[in-house]
Parts: sequence; C-alpha cells; structure tokens
Amino acid sequence: MVTGAHRAAPPVLSGGLPLLGHTAAFVRDPVPVLWRGHAEHGTAFSLRLAGRRTVVLLGREHSRTFFAETDERLSIASAYPFFVRMFDPDFFYFGGQKEYLRQRDLILPRFRGNQFDAYVAVMEQRTRALIDQLGDEGETDLVTTLGPLVMNIAAHAFLGPDITTRIDGFFSLFRDFSSGMDPVLPGWLPLPRVVRGRRARARLRSEMLALVAERRRRPADPPDFLQALSEAHYPDGRPAPDRVIVNLILLLTWAGHETTTGHLAWALTDLLGHPHECERVRAEQEAVLAPDEPLTSAAVRRLAHLSRALHETERLHPVAYIMARRTTAPLTTGGFTIPADTLVLLSPALSHRLPEDHPDPDSFRPDRFLEEPRRLHDLTGFGGGVHRCLGVHFAYVEMQVVVTLLLRHYDLELIDRPEPVRGTRTKWPQSPCRIRYKARAGRAAARREPV
Repeated sequence: MVTGAHRAAPPVLSGGLPLLGHTAAFVRDPVPVLWRGHAEHGTAFSLRLAGRRTVVLLGREHSRTFFAETDERLSIASAYPFFVRMFDPDFFYFGGQKEYLRQRDLILPRFRGNQFDAYVAVMEQRTRALIDQLGDEGETDLVTTLGPLVMNIAAHAFLGPDITTRIDGFFSLFRDFSSGMDPVLPGWLPLPRVVRGRRARARLRSEMLALVAERRRRPADPPDFLQALSEAHYPDGRPAPDRVIVNLILLLTWAGHETTTGHLAWALTDLLGHPHECERVRAEQEAVLAPDEPLTSAAVRRLAHLSRALHETERLHPVAYIMARRTTAPLTTGGFTIPADTLVLLSPALSHRLPEDHPDPDSFRPDRFLEEPRRLHDLTGFGGGVHRCLGVHFAYVEMQVVVTLLLRHYDLELIDRPEPVRGTRTKWPQSPCRIRYKARAGRAAARREPV
C-alpha cells in the first residue's frame, strides 16, 4: 500500500499468535525471529510485541537515521522503561538532552588524557593477579573467569582498590542488579530475578551513598575517579546531587562489566578459533612491546592488529545485540513512514552481518578494517551518535591489556565453541566456554619472582 510518496509502516512478519503476536518467540530467542523478518521483508519490518506494533530497522543507512534522529524524533527514555526502574526518571538521557549533557560532562573528563595510564596500571595489576590465581596450567570457563576480573577492574578504577573487599558479595550484587532488567516483559511482574534486582539495587545505592559520604569526610590523595565525582559541581556552581552521583557510579560499574565481559570472552574464542590471527597478535606484541615492561596507554595504542581483531569481534558478536527508541513524531526512513509512539529496534547482531554492508560477513577477518578503515564507523556494538558509550575507549584498552597479558603468559586452547546465550539477555557466550591453558616457556618461573 502506498501513501503519497511513501509506503505505510514496514510490513508485519508472518506467524504471530492471536493477542501475543511474536512476543513468545522473541522472548525465547529474539535473533532468529529478526533473521526471519529480514528473510521475509529485508531491512525494515514490523513485529507485534506485548500487544503493540514494533518496527525493526537493519543495515547501514537505517543505522544512520536511527542515531541521527535520537533526541529528535526518536526517544531513548520512553524506549527503556526498565532502565528508569534501575536508575531514576531524571537520570542521564531519561531526563532530556540538556540534563544528559550536564551529567555526561561530570564523568567525561575522567576518560581523557593522562588518566589512562593509571587505568592501564589497574588493568595490568588485576590481570596479573588473575594469572597468579590460575597457576601454571589447567582449564577454566572464560565467562566465569573474566566476569569477576572485569568487575574488579571497573570497581578498582572507579571506586578504589579495596571496594570489592569492603562490600560483601560485590560481584553477585551487580549480577543480581543486572538480572532485574527485561526489555519486553512488564516490570510489575513479580519474577524472582526482578525481585532480586530490586533488592540488589537498594543495597548498592545504600553502599554507594556511604562511600561518597566517606570520601567527602576523608578525601583521597591524590584524587581518583570517585573523589572527583564526590566533589562534582554543575556549570552553574551547584553540587551534583547524591542520587546523580550514585546512579553514575552504578551505571559505569554495571555497564563496564556487562558489555566488556561478553566482548572479551568472544574475542578470545575468536582468536583461539583462528590460530593464524592469534599468532599475528603475538608477533605484533613481540615487535612493538618491550619484554615484561609495564604496559602504558601509549604502548597499547601500538597494538594495531589486536585492535582490528577486537573490532572484528564487535562486528561478529555485539553483546548489545539490539537497541531501542520510541518515535515522538512520524519518522520516514527507507521509503516507509513509522507512526508516532512506535517502538523502533536496531539490531547490530544482524546489521553487522549483512553482506551488502560487510562482505564475507560470517568470517573472522580483522584485515577488513585495514583494507577499508571507514568500515569501523559502521560498527554499532557500543551505540552511535551523541549517545555512543562514554566508556568505549576504556573498554577497548581493557580488552587489549587482558588479551595481551594472557597471550604473553599462556599457550591457550579452546575446548568449547559456544553459541550466544538465548533469550533477551546481553549476548555473552553460553557456558561452557572453556579454555585449556599452560604457562609458556620461562613464564612459570617468572610469575613466581617477586616484583
């Protein structure tokens, strides 16, 4: 059906159930549902989720529209009601663009300049502690091993070196906090994981408020991330409210763990599944890094092939497999007009594998970004536009440090070839995701030498 120069909203995927539409299949495993929509209708189609029409957009051109219209005709706040429940109705981009920019400017300076050498030192210290814990040889599950490591790095970098010992069950609290999210089911359902999420949120807020109050009584010298945030002021001179500070702490620690853990686990499985690329990463390390010298942000920037390999993992396995907005006014894209108050989904999991945008889409080929560097701009695993993840540079440096140290110390062998977890959760590898490790020649003795 044609309306003027544009068709109506994108066509609806077949196979929906009465009342439920596509909800049950989507909650069970959304990615196959989205691929079926693409097979039927191409890069724009509609679903029926929770009784309402939802539009799915795929591919490079739709991605540009999606991010360009964010805060214009596409709203983040109304698309993520579960984030409001996790944090606050006036927090970050839920409070409107002006409030978002004001809160963003409280933390953005901490991700710039010479801050990163201190962060790299934390990343190296925590990774070496993990190596000591693992020992010289054995087997381990990547997800269960890397999850606490990434959380410890974020907690140490943002909250101080002793935070995980001061708060009992720190890692489990954040896992429960994260499990309370659900992008499809209503938040009032008394699901056990939702109840756990609320309890974890209440305890974490209480602990963070106490931590901020303590820092104000006894400032850290030299000032660190938490000290700067505890003393933060808005441009008009008003102190940042405690609820904003606490929510920023929760957001940074949670988001840094949730995305980076999955991406790092996938990166190692990709490299170990492609021995030639793994050896290229090792050869690059030997060529550009001084043997056994502490890592620095400048040294990490020289690991160009490792960087391309990590971006290729972002392309193949975006942990944030789907992103949402809601139209605030009719939106025209690709010849379709999407009505106001329609949920719009963008899926990096599919867009990154469309052959018209990414040739040979299912192959792990880091050199695609050497041959055509502009393709880096097509990746949306960490968002895009003004709302691209503020910590994306931190995350990439962290992954480079962890992979570098593990490959320097161990010969690694992939035991399992995992699939992404099912359901609507972030797409970590499904356990078991095991590797076998053995200290490389000369590394076992070196590990035991005092520093």
